[in-house]
Amino acid sequence: MAEKYGVKGTLSREEFDARAKAWYYAELLRDERKRQKMTQQELAELIGKKREYISALEQGHTDMQLSTFVLIANALGLRFSLVVG
Repeated sequence: MAEKYGVKGTLSREEFDARAKAWYYAELLRDERKRQKMTQQELAELIGKKREYISALEQGHTDMQLSTFVLIANALGLRFSLVVG
């Protein structure tokens, strides 16, 4: 496993973990968008972005800034909390 994902505590492993988390959160948002029967275009218009950007996020081709995550979550009527520690 370390060969594929990097040894815990290394930069390569931290980068993998960050990409995995970004993919996971994008999946959650995509699933909720679909559950609400909202198109990528409709979501993009709600948050002032292009449909292609939403598509890229959902496919894992680009990272999402926290501000964009909050915009999308709010547009979908989601609430989230941050747990530190």
